[in-house]
Amino acid sequence: MVALSEVEASNSRIASAFPPGLIAVFVGATSGIGEYTLKQFVEHARQPCVYLVGRSQEAGKRIAAECQNLNSTGQYTFIQADTSLIRNVDNVCRDIKSKVKAINLLFLSTGTLLSHTETAEGLHFATSVVYYSRTRFIVNLLPLLRNASHLRRVVTVFGAGKEGPITTSDFQAWKVPMLSQRGHVSSMTTLSLEALAKEAPEVSFIHNFPGVVKTNLARGGEGPAVFVLKQVFKVLNPLLAMSNRECGERHTFLATSALYPSKDAAANGVPLMGDLAVTRGTNGQSGSGVYSVDADGTSAGAKVEALLAKFRDDGLVERVWKHTVEEFERITGVRAI
Repeated sequence: MVALSEVEASNSRIASAFPPGLIAVFVGATSGIGEYTLKQFVEHARQPCVYLVGRSQEAGKRIAAECQNLNSTGQYTFIQADTSLIRNVDNVCRDIKSKVKAINLLFLSTGTLLSHTETAEGLHFATSVVYYSRTRFIVNLLPLLRNASHLRRVVTVFGAGKEGPITTSDFQAWKVPMLSQRGHVSSMTTLSLEALAKEAPEVSFIHNFPGVVKTNLARGGEGPAVFVLKQVFKVLNPLLAMSNRECGERHTFLATSALYPSKDAAANGVPLMGDLAVTRGTNGQSGSGVYSVDADGTSAGAKVEALLAKFRDDGLVERVWKHTVEEFERITGVRAI
């Protein structure tokens, strides 16, 4: 476990560890984990340039203004978009690419409990929000991440450490039981990061489980299962949820610490202090470049590593990635823009 005091000590050195002008893209930053992390990140960084992407124009303008108050030396640009649609993701990425040539951090935290709804592009809405659209952002912006001269990192917040069986006949999870969907999509997420890391070993990829955090995840969900989850959240959040500030600090730590280096050990992050040592990656090797970490910043255990190893032996990294690229090409005609 990474203690909160260690997290805060590392974050306090962000300004001295990196030059001014870190460029970050936050997708899903208009509420919850994305908002909390964005605010802590801009508090610590020097002259950050941030693009925050979300659905709500009102929330986006409010958060951009709050970031300006937190750090008046930064630049904060809100981009309104429904990122459940791959074509919208492409439009956002084109906009960002027209403005910058490098990105230091891509932070992805979009989420939903709305299930069994189809997008206009023929994807399962729930899986599109947390997997396909996030992966499209990574693929599209990976060249800019690779161009960065300092920090190069992707953080996607979902179900790390909760990886489970993948139903290969139903990658979109239309028929996967609701209680099994998290494991299914979590595994697809981690395997897709492993596929991307082969292409970009100089980039660090982190899949994170945030723990109990106050969010608007249940907003818009329907059905008896979602109703039950909403009631559970009402009871558990006051008892178990970490504070918004701690959530933001911990995710800023994930986004900037050298505890999670890229495979080639370049542009690693804020140097480690004390007893902290480089984290074990998804393949069981320290510093592998791909990490599945829980709410306190530690790597997934032996059970998850064994499951992922079996997936690799069965060729699932390649199968998941082939399916993902095929969906991108079906929808847009190209693997990436």
